[in-house]
Amino acid sequence: MNRKARIEEALKDAFDPTHLEVLDESHMHSVPAGAESHFKILLVSESFADKPLVARHRLLNHTLSPELEGGLHALALHTWTPEEWFAKGGKVPESPPCQGGSKAG
Repeated sequence: MNRKARIEEALKDAFDPTHLEVLDESHMHSVPAGAESHFKILLVSESFADKPLVARHRLLNHTLSPELEGGLHALALHTWTPEEWFAKGGKVPESPPCQGGSKAG
C-alpha cells in the first residue's frame, strides 16, 4: 500500500469524514521521483466542531505520526467542519509554490 492510501485509511478510521481529499504534491518539490514526501489534505469532519485550528492539526499530526516518522516531510492541512467547507465553496485551496527549492514549472 502506498503512502497516500495509508494516509487516507488512517484519516477515514480516525475522523469518519464527510469529505476527504489527499493530494500528493511531492512532484512540486525538489525530491526524487516517487518520494511521497509532501501532501495536501482536505478533511471535512463533524469531529472538528468546537475545536480550534491548532487542536485540529494536532489531531491529524498524531494520527499520521507513523508516516511523519517514516519519511513524510510536509503536510498542508485544511481541517474543516461541513459548515466551514460549504461556506468556502466546497473546494480545496490552491497550494502556493514551494519556498525551499521547488522544481521549475
